[in-house]
Amino acid sequence: MNNKIFKKKILFITGTRADFGKIKQVIKKLETLKFDISIFITGMHLDKKFGSTFNEINKTFKKLKAKKFINNKKNDTMDIVLSKTINGFSSYVKKIKPDLIMVHGDRVEPLAASIVGTLNNILVGHIEGGERSGTIDEHLRHSISKLSHIHFVSNINAKKRLVLLGEQKEKIFITGSPDLDVMNDNNLPKLSEVQNKYEFKFINYGILLYHPVTTELDNLSKETEILFKSIIKSKKKFLIIYPNNDNGHQLIINKIKKIFKKNNNVRILRSMRFEYFLSSLKNSNLIIGNSSAGIREAPFYGIPTINIGSRQQNRYKSKSIHNVDIKSKTIENKINRLFKMKYKRNFYFGKGDSSIKIARVLLKKNIWNTSIQKQLIY
Repeated sequence: MNNKIFKKKILFITGTRADFGKIKQVIKKLETLKFDISIFITGMHLDKKFGSTFNEINKTFKKLKAKKFINNKKNDTMDIVLSKTINGFSSYVKKIKPDLIMVHGDRVEPLAASIVGTLNNILVGHIEGGERSGTIDEHLRHSISKLSHIHFVSNINAKKRLVLLGEQKEKIFITGSPDLDVMNDNNLPKLSEVQNKYEFKFINYGILLYHPVTTELDNLSKETEILFKSIIKSKKKFLIIYPNNDNGHQLIINKIKKIFKKNNNVRILRSMRFEYFLSSLKNSNLIIGNSSAGIREAPFYGIPTINIGSRQQNRYKSKSIHNVDIKSKTIENKINRLFKMKYKRNFYFGKGDSSIKIARVLLKKNIWNTSIQKQLIY
């Protein structure tokens, strides 16, 4: 039985530094079990503006079969990026003929991959479905779940939501969030290593990570300016990391360059390797913005989160997460109050053994007999 399973071809897709951080440990674990692994690299990874992070993938998996594909050009909207990704991914799928396509999260790249899988009668596995959030992400995530056959969810609440969506209970597995596998790793770089690599000397500092909300672009300029100027008024030191590549990202990048120009209290970075980001987060005073890192990763370390706006509005609410209106004085006061606070660690999204749990599922013979034809369960 195992020999047949080991020969199974599993194709992963990654379009952002964030989702690669999530799937990295899963790929490593499956590699040790001799599955035939391939990875389709696209999106932000191939953009110099965001640090050409495909280099990190190449360094991490030197022997992995990989395909690079540029799925967007300047000013491409999400629907165009989706169509390009479908086209490129479909060609690669027909070439390598995988037994399973593994996708993560709620972006257009996994949506494209799940569409290709479904329409080509290939099993699709979805990591971290059943979550709640704000904006377009929620639409994409639930669409991906409905196109997927096997689900690897973070917790019981996520499983319940997929059941409500009509998914088969027997195909939903609670495995936790795979990024916690890295966070639980004793081999995370020391803060001194992070400081040397990314050239900053801050000891007490916050992290600013602010993405565009694609459904609220009319307010983006004003709200970004309020947030950034609040950071300056706080007089605290901050690591500032570029946003993701959603529509509106260039406006945020331009504001970063303009508002924080020649400011010695900040270090601006296009990107960070995931392990280095985690180490910097673990040693920080707080994280501010609207990244899911403030909802999932920060509570795991007991780090306070200042969550701005609607992007994460329906996510899990840990005591360490503080939702703040986009008002200058409110943000400044919250930064000053939380900068020296620490919370108990929160394990709502798992304890750091997700890759092992996912591997156990894929080592079961019956999982490969999952029907391609899905039906609504009610």
